[in-house]
Amino acid sequence: MGNKNKTISFRVSEDKFETLREIAEERDISLSAVFRDYVDTLVSHDGQVKVAPEHEFEDDATETSTESFPPKVEVPKSFVREHERLELEAEHLREQLEEHKRYVTKLRQQLDEMDQDEVIHLEDLDQGEEDDASYRIGSFDDL
Repeated sequence: MGNKNKTISFRVSEDKFETLREIAEERDISLSAVFRDYVDTLVSHDGQVKVAPEHEFEDDATETSTESFPPKVEVPKSFVREHERLELEAEHLREQLEEHKRYVTKLRQQLDEMDQDEVIHLEDLDQGEEDDASYRIGSFDDL
């Protein structure tokens, strides 16, 4: 069916929570995004991630490289909002598809339960004799 997101709970002290919230505000992202970024980094590096204060890392980075790590890319909020909107729309379309599949299944079951005498095949109408009762396709209002 597809990958489903799972929920991970973190327990942190109130002070650390406030620090994380400040980091999120500073980077203009949600607190959930901070945790998602951390988990993504942890998974992509097979659990080999060292968390260090940024000022310590900056001292090492200036000595070894001119690039900063992690790389920082500014993304407009409109892009993030559009991405979130598209995710919601995709989820809605998946739900509609599931509903359609259930409806088709229900119709097939009803067709299977019908007596063969109730089913009229169009091929049979073309090959039928003229003595057979005539059939008319249309709504009941036309009668």
